[in-house]
Amino acid sequence: MPTVLILGATSDIGLAIVRKFAAKGNDIQLAGRDSTALKAIASDTVTRFQVKADVHPFDAAGISGHSAFFTSLSPMPDITVYVIGYMADNAAALADWALTERTITANYTGAVSILNIVATQYASRKKGTIVGISSVAGERGRQSNFLYGSAKAAFTAYLSGLRNYLFPFGVHVLTVKPGFVYTKMTEHLPLPALLTATPEKVANAVYTATEKKKNILYIKSPWRWIMLLIRNIPESLFKKMKL
Repeated sequence: MPTVLILGATSDIGLAIVRKFAAKGNDIQLAGRDSTALKAIASDTVTRFQVKADVHPFDAAGISGHSAFFTSLSPMPDITVYVIGYMADNAAALADWALTERTITANYTGAVSILNIVATQYASRKKGTIVGISSVAGERGRQSNFLYGSAKAAFTAYLSGLRNYLFPFGVHVLTVKPGFVYTKMTEHLPLPALLTATPEKVANAVYTATEKKKNILYIKSPWRWIMLLIRNIPESLFKKMKL
């Protein structure tokens, strides 16, 4: 069975993905900043699913250490899932560069740094799967969250190009656009039930899409059509809207 590296394993979506792949018999490499939480998840995973679960400290912002981090993994993972994300209040981030920088790093530059390394290794092996958790927020900049959305837009474009680049090498790249998800990051928001998924639903869909080698995954299908509509609103009207 493949070994799966989860970057951001302590997040709600990350944990659900850990459990889904482990339930299917995959060994898991858990990576993130909170070693205590990672160890607890690893212990639970081993007990619950009888698979191997290793803990690996990882910080998306620690770019200089990314190469050493990945080359130290044994075995090299067959599937790498980037789940790390951060969304600050847009107005607060607009006034505070530290929040903007954290948003960009977690959602884009940190992701590109580690996934460049993963992609190079997978290309040399001519096999592997990369999964990136992006967002529908990246499909058009909106006044309510354009800093987060712009980082996700960049990540979506990166994954698209990476998929194109890696295809001749036999490496698959999946872009996931969950829409609203019930997580700690969104618990303060009034979310519409019809358009909001659970972390478990995301994990189930990601596993299936990975198996079927899908390219782009919307967890809730209405989002595909909602974002198509939003993308096609003329700019002269769109700039006056409150979205």
